[in-house]
Amino acid sequence: MSKNKKKTAHYIDNAEFLQAMKDWKVMCEEAEEAGEDKPPVTNYIGECFLKIANGLSYRPNFINYTYRSEMVSDGIENCLQYIHNFNPEKSNNPFAYFTQIIYYAFLRRIQKEKKQTHIKNKMIENQQYETYTVNEGDDTVYDIRGFDPDIMLPEEDVYKFARGSVVANRNIKEGQIITEEDIWARRPGTGEISVVDFYKVIGAKTKVDLVENQQLKWEFLDV
Repeated sequence: MSKNKKKTAHYIDNAEFLQAMKDWKVMCEEAEEAGEDKPPVTNYIGECFLKIANGLSYRPNFINYTYRSEMVSDGIENCLQYIHNFNPEKSNNPFAYFTQIIYYAFLRRIQKEKKQTHIKNKMIENQQYETYTVNEGDDTVYDIRGFDPDIMLPEEDVYKFARGSVVANRNIKEGQIITEEDIWARRPGTGEISVVDFYKVIGAKTKVDLVENQQLKWEFLDV
């Protein structure tokens, strides 16, 4: 006897999310016709943004950043900024649309924080400073010249992910609906489906059997 898959804390019903977006769009059109300000997003839509951002932040390539809460905030802010661009007549997958917005918001935050860390390390490299853990009367100036801040800037996994191609993360049977857990992005980035289209693949039905690490092609999918 088959059991229903347990819903996670970040689960979103895409059909319900789509209907909420359609209803909100209608409210916006009515407000515009009446010459009124556009209504704020509903609590449900805001909750969906929060769930998507939190869920994405727990992925292996994001979870270890100390500024993860800032990443989540950036993602939600970007969703609110670009919500008007979502067109239910052209797309029936708001989950994928807003996940992609949040994903790139995360990358921008990481890039910004990485740049700030580099600047701080450069400042330390080029100056002498007095330690604050000395014994009373010790006015020794400690010199750390020669420290190379570049060693603090390894290539992060997220950038490896960003330069990859979409592959099967496990064996996938023909006719299966692809979930986020079924796919991943790995190098080389020369595959037909770039990581830019990662979230467009979610929800597609496979036309053929796929094996783990096989690069995906659009002809394999019924999108």
